[in-house]
Amino acid sequence: MSHKTDPKLPWWKTKKLADLSSTEWESLCDHCAKCCLVKLEDEEDGTVYYTDVACDLLEAGTCKCSDYTRREVLMPDCVKLRPDNLEALYWMPPSCAYRLLQEGEDLPSWHHLVSGSLDTVHEQNESVRGKFVYTKQCKEDEWEDRVVDWPLEWKP
Repeated sequence: MSHKTDPKLPWWKTKKLADLSSTEWESLCDHCAKCCLVKLEDEEDGTVYYTDVACDLLEAGTCKCSDYTRREVLMPDCVKLRPDNLEALYWMPPSCAYRLLQEGEDLPSWHHLVSGSLDTVHEQNESVRGKFVYTKQCKEDEWEDRVVDWPLEWKP
């Protein structure tokens, strides 16, 4: 996607991710919470597999973090996505706004910045709401049995 200065275009079409304000950056998150699912990486080929096991900080109804400001301390495996670590995008789901924009794509119609509603992501069944168990409900040695494809099944 070329970054233009056309005043009629929304800001996410005119700015590079690295140039976003912190408010703009945070507003890109659609609260699908697919990134909050436990992912397993094949050590041989680097393939990332999603499970239906979610971080214990995930709020089931809103798909938001219950302690967003302290999440990295409380959950050391949590990766805080920032403009300076976009290499982490390779494991983000294909519907992730950050990944889409980095790859030159547009936001999906259900994204709240496009639809005008934070509920659209859930109404369109694009979030993890109702599709996961918490890590505290599932032993780590069971995670491989909980691999799912649905977080990756998205087509623009």
